[in-house]
Amino acid sequence: MINHYYKNKSRFLVAADCIIFGFKEKELHVLLTRRPVEPLAGEWSLMGGFVAENESLEAAAKKVLYDYTQQEGIYMEQVNAYGEIDRDTGGRVISVAFYALVRLEEFDTSLAQKFDAKWINIKELPKLIFDHNQMVKDALTLLRFKVSMEPIIFEFFDEKFTLPALQDLYEAIYQREIDKRNFRKKLSSMEILDKLDIKDTLSSKRGAFYYQFNEEKYNDLLERGKYFSL
Repeated sequence: MINHYYKNKSRFLVAADCIIFGFKEKELHVLLTRRPVEPLAGEWSLMGGFVAENESLEAAAKKVLYDYTQQEGIYMEQVNAYGEIDRDTGGRVISVAFYALVRLEEFDTSLAQKFDAKWINIKELPKLIFDHNQMVKDALTLLRFKVSMEPIIFEFFDEKFTLPALQDLYEAIYQREIDKRNFRKKLSSMEILDKLDIKDTLSSKRGAFYYQFNEEKYNDLLERGKYFSL
């Protein structure tokens, strides 16, 4: 039964919008879709949906992510809440934004056609509906902070990666060049990677060894009073 105090208060919609990041061709990309309904039907938009009465914000965001990626266990984090009165021209809507890191090796490209979606280079972001451009900007700012302090960068890769690819990803996120020697020195000092016996021979003639992130070594790093820093 609804409390009388709550019953007399205004009600409005709550949405969960997702900034879905992916890494390909040495660049950071965002998955965008054409908005299927009015207002602004056909314009570029983030993926999103309304929160149902029987679900939490996080559950609503996970539902959106699964609908558009068909992947579970995606790294996801809340960015901010957006509640300007006229932010959505369709009505009074408060949106909570989440960013997610998708492994493109596991992404089903047929889904993009189904939802009229496309991976867009972060450097070539078009004008999006409502305040979605601000959401992407805020998400990128948070992502830059988090990848410098926590090992979430490895969520972009499917089990293994090369050091050149890892550096390319950092440079794509920060949109600037990183000194190769200092980058590898910092990685080596933390001792959280396992070198594999296989190479990526497609990127260069010499090939680059693959590595894996070792969570046990990372936890040991924390227990020794040290921390992740890149």
